[in-house]
Amino acid sequence: MPDSAWRLVSLPPLPREKVTGLLSGLPVDVVLPASRARKDVFAALSDADLVLGDWSPDGIGLDADALGAAPHLAFVQQPSVGVQAHDLDALAAAGVPLANVAGFNAVAVAEWVLGSVFSLARWLPWSQDEVRAGRWPVQDEILGRGATEVAGRRVGLVGFGPIGQALAARFAALGCPVSYWTRRRRDPADEHGATYRELDRLLSSSDVLVNVIALGPQTRGLLDGGRLALLPDGAFLICASRGGIVDEEATAAALASGRLAGAAFDVFAAEPLPADSPLRASDRVLLTPHVAGTTRQSMARLMAGIVANLARAVSGEPVRDVVNGVGPTVRRRR
Repeated sequence: MPDSAWRLVSLPPLPREKVTGLLSGLPVDVVLPASRARKDVFAALSDADLVLGDWSPDGIGLDADALGAAPHLAFVQQPSVGVQAHDLDALAAAGVPLANVAGFNAVAVAEWVLGSVFSLARWLPWSQDEVRAGRWPVQDEILGRGATEVAGRRVGLVGFGPIGQALAARFAALGCPVSYWTRRRRDPADEHGATYRELDRLLSSSDVLVNVIALGPQTRGLLDGGRLALLPDGAFLICASRGGIVDEEATAAALASGRLAGAAFDVFAAEPLPADSPLRASDRVLLTPHVAGTTRQSMARLMAGIVANLARAVSGEPVRDVVNGVGPTVRRRR
């Protein structure tokens, strides 16, 4: 590589060959830590200009100590929407912009949510299990379990970023009144026909509650047992953002009592989901392994977003989707 090449440290899990091929048109020299051990990560960071982050559930994050080991670091590109592994305040104090790839998986997650609601409303997982087991439930059994239509049900969205906005349009097309709550109310022009409600009022008026808000200090434990008790009897709960926001034990109890008609979880407080999780015991729960945003199309958008933003960084153009309040122009520190 020429002397002018930027040194990019790629944290796991992407292999070096994949990153090198992805960034082949950019003036970057790709380096991977020898292992996930902190000392090896710090050694790799010692000469880093750029970092491509770790998207795995137990992702390697950058904190104040890591930044102390990276005197030349100028920019961090996180290859996901979530940035919770990193210390945003420490990066901001060091003047290092941190960017995510906002909205790349909005369509994929919105479609997973819709599929989950339809599956729960019509008891599709249970029906399939019955047929596979050689049984043939009669229609009265499905009706007795509460099979219902989605059209016209009141939908509440906790969170109204790109995923929430995509959901608002899709549920509205089904004839569902849509309301939302988020920490910063949107301009009416950006509400996509949805109605803003304060959180407790939203919960008490939602037949379908969808959690798509980001995880952070203000949202961890947000939907606890007390708030879940505000949901109308027979409501559905859909969790598609990050674990730790919804109380899983309280959800399992509400399902067991019949207060909740069903729930779908793609994200959990501990991943993989522990064997003793009470959610596993209910046939009213749809469980998937953190794959709501994973489609061929969303991955293509993710990779394109990473390359485009790193190209902006090394060319002096403002980068997009900075999430820690630092200015978007990346300046080399050598």
